[in-house]
Amino acid sequence: MHVRILAAPIALLAVALAGCSRTGEIDASGGITAVRSVCPSVGVPAATGDVTLFDPAGGRSADAIDVNAIITNVRSTCADGGDPIVTTVTFDVLARRSRTDAAREVVLPYFSVVTQGGTVIVAKRVNRVAIRFEAGQARARATATAASYVTRASATLPDDVRRQITRERKAGDQDAALDPLADPQVRQAVARATFETLVGFQLTDEQLRYNATR
Repeated sequence: MHVRILAAPIALLAVALAGCSRTGEIDASGGITAVRSVCPSVGVPAATGDVTLFDPAGGRSADAIDVNAIITNVRSTCADGGDPIVTTVTFDVLARRSRTDAAREVVLPYFSVVTQGGTVIVAKRVNRVAIRFEAGQARARATATAASYVTRASATLPDDVRRQITRERKAGDQDAALDPLADPQVRQAVARATFETLVGFQLTDEQLRYNATR
């Protein structure tokens, strides 16, 4: 996913954050309904879901791998009954190390970002997760979290756009086969109200290149 960074505040601000989740269902009259949630979709951007540490730092061979960690089991809870809407993302970090002789703690930075329309980062926060290896232990696990706060108005489509998208369409209607998102104004309005919460490791340029080319 390609993104353009606009801002990276110390903490996530109250921003427009909404996910567009559509479920096509045929109703009793033969029409098709669509459901849109104010909660964000959640994911991990490509090439940021794992990180490899080397020893020595400049090494890139398999025998120089010190620690490898991955993000997995990403889940979210959304409190959408009030205003602002609060979304909490929780994920696990699974790590493996090569040398197991002594106890060790590895601290890895990770980010959480809010994107608008799938292309623009509107807020970013960097945090850290500590992974504890006991002596003789090659694998370890830790859990990390991120949170986003949204205003309901920003997560809501304008009434005219919502009606156009969710209007019942039946076979035989003149516009039954037309996708409402083919209208540029509708598509732009949906993009403005569509946000994602993404989490991943805060990688250096060299780490990103390694993930992208290995």
